[in-house]
Amino acid sequence: MKLDILAFAAHPDDTELSCAGTLAAHIAMGYKVGVVDFTRGEMGTRGTAEIRDHEARESAKIQQLSIRENLGFEDVFFENDRKHQLEVARAVRKYQPDIVLANAITDRHPDHGKAAKLAVDACFLAGLKRVELEDEEGEELAPWRPRVVYHYIQSNFIGPDFVVDISKYWSVKMQAIKAFKSQFHDPGSSEPETFISNPEFMKMLEARAKEFGHRIGVEYAEGFTINRTMGIEDITSLL
Repeated sequence: MKLDILAFAAHPDDTELSCAGTLAAHIAMGYKVGVVDFTRGEMGTRGTAEIRDHEARESAKIQQLSIRENLGFEDVFFENDRKHQLEVARAVRKYQPDIVLANAITDRHPDHGKAAKLAVDACFLAGLKRVELEDEEGEELAPWRPRVVYHYIQSNFIGPDFVVDISKYWSVKMQAIKAFKSQFHDPGSSEPETFISNPEFMKMLEARAKEFGHRIGVEYAEGFTINRTMGIEDITSLL
């Protein structure tokens, strides 16, 4: 299946917290959108890998993603090396996205910056003709390189290069986040409190979206960065 937009994530729920509104907005416009998680989040303090597998499937249904896949990398200990680059490159060739969304270039969790660089390197690798890769059936995958990689913004504040209006899709984003109920605030849970399960985290998330939205005169927005110069043909598209 060819996708228009493919979002990579170090952990299940990374995209929900950071770019689910953008994904939902583009799905509503008719684009084919998918998510590939690198790990099952098995090193997380709350819940289990099996619970998060189920939560990821539920979130995918809420967002109406075309695909959601998990590469099964080892949480915390995956590396940006040849083995992992080839697996991510295989996903790029398999889904042939025009746009890739990747983790924040730097963040509180070291997996996020590591995953960001892994995604960028793998996207370049996927376009190299002499790199041979096969799909699950043993069929050769043709070289493919996305037109652009954008990085979503996570816990640490990073000034965005552009923001996307998600005002109409804020409720979808929140439903997708709440699908990961093992990870976030639950008054009835006996599990230890974490950075993201503290109620203040959700307040920060909404405040961030409101701040980005305020910059462009809308209610809610999500921010992204890009590591190259953006080019346009029509300056009215920036209105």
